[in-house]
Amino acid sequence: MDLLTLKNLLKFLSVIGVALGVFLMSAVAVGWFYKEEVMPFFLFVLGMLLVNGVVFVLLKNHRMRLSIKEGILSVNLVWVLLGIGGAVPLMLLTGVSGVDAFFESVSGFTTTGATIYTDIESLPKSMLYLRSLMHWLGGMGIIVLGVGLFSLINPSGSLALFKAESTGIKMEKHTPKIRDTALRLWGIYVLFTVVDMIALKVAGMGWFDAINHAFSTISTGGFSTRNASLGAFDSGWIIWITTVFMVLSGINFLAHLKLLSTGSTAGYRREEVVWYLLVFIALSVGLSLTDIFVDADSYSHALTHSFFTIASVLTTTGFATLDYAQWGHIAIAIIFVAMLVGGNAGSTAGGVKVIRYIVLFKNIMLQFTRILHPSAVVNVFIDRQKISSHIISSTTGFIFLFVMTNMLVTLYLFGRGYDAMTAVSTALATVGNIGPGFALTGPAENYAFFSNADKIILSFAMIVGRLEFYTVFLLFSRSFWKKF
Repeated sequence: MDLLTLKNLLKFLSVIGVALGVFLMSAVAVGWFYKEEVMPFFLFVLGMLLVNGVVFVLLKNHRMRLSIKEGILSVNLVWVLLGIGGAVPLMLLTGVSGVDAFFESVSGFTTTGATIYTDIESLPKSMLYLRSLMHWLGGMGIIVLGVGLFSLINPSGSLALFKAESTGIKMEKHTPKIRDTALRLWGIYVLFTVVDMIALKVAGMGWFDAINHAFSTISTGGFSTRNASLGAFDSGWIIWITTVFMVLSGINFLAHLKLLSTGSTAGYRREEVVWYLLVFIALSVGLSLTDIFVDADSYSHALTHSFFTIASVLTTTGFATLDYAQWGHIAIAIIFVAMLVGGNAGSTAGGVKVIRYIVLFKNIMLQFTRILHPSAVVNVFIDRQKISSHIISSTTGFIFLFVMTNMLVTLYLFGRGYDAMTAVSTALATVGNIGPGFALTGPAENYAFFSNADKIILSFAMIVGRLEFYTVFLLFSRSFWKKF
């Protein structure tokens, strides 16, 4: 690695470090407000700001031009360093081990929502807020924030980072400049968070709970301030408000941006959004009918909790109102399907993403047509636009990597002695950034029982899933490091 590359990486990481330090100060302020002992936390954040600030000042005149390789390396470094940075205050103020704190921090920033804490309500308010804040920062992508901030300082190199971090089959820009797109997306993100927070407050939550759950909802993260998650509030209004905002957060944020900036609803008529909503409704109705006819619950109870559960799992949020692992085999099968789907590309949701299933299905239909009509000239079209063979092969490769990664994590957990349901669902819950699985990691359980080695493996599984495989696995390619 040459000196120029090192300067590029250090300057970008210093900007992210300063931005993170500023946000973490808000968690320190929460601790002071509630009269908690946060001096160690404050000193850590202050040190983070000083170190990163000094690095940035030393490199302020360096004109950064990130290649795509440097962008990919930066993204991987950021997510590992975020895990470490978020772990330190958890260690200082809650007394957990370094591995537990790293797992919790990675789970927070990747918006997975898996936790090692057995008693959430006993945590200091500053740490509850910090967990939700990590979700909120990771939801839209700390890199998108970094692109927006860094472009204000130095416009070069932002596109490489945006490509490395962006999720889905194709990177889109709403405005000619990446910086403007990133900042406008964050504007929509903040707006949704504020509206959700106010709605939850009006529905009966206190301000602290409302802020934390709005952070976790819009980021599709799933950390709660209560042991029983949303079920602790016993409010139909709160459940339905959260359901609506989870579904909205699972839609491509560019569709929201187009509506609010131009009044156009075209983004919501795209095939991916239509199929996403159809899948959500179909699975929710199916789970409701199962609840009504198998468990004999009332219509209102079944609809409320079934729509909430499917929204939570489909968008990979991970909230719970009831222990759905106890709903029977048909219900578990329906929820398992939701775990496999995910939200839209360009949303805060994790998982495979609906658009990839559309591409895969249409490509299969195309192959059928070619077999039956060898001379026919056919192509894959989505939203009346021809999809290139590059995107089709990339999508196929992604799904292979998704399956392979889940298989490896499943085999590891099964080899460690865990039952099949725990192994399979935990792999899917971490790689897909969902949070709760079934059996030992069900919605009423936590991840505290795993060994340190297990937690490290699962932590990196969350990062791999958050960065959508290619960005991480490229680091193991010899060609990536050649002529770096």
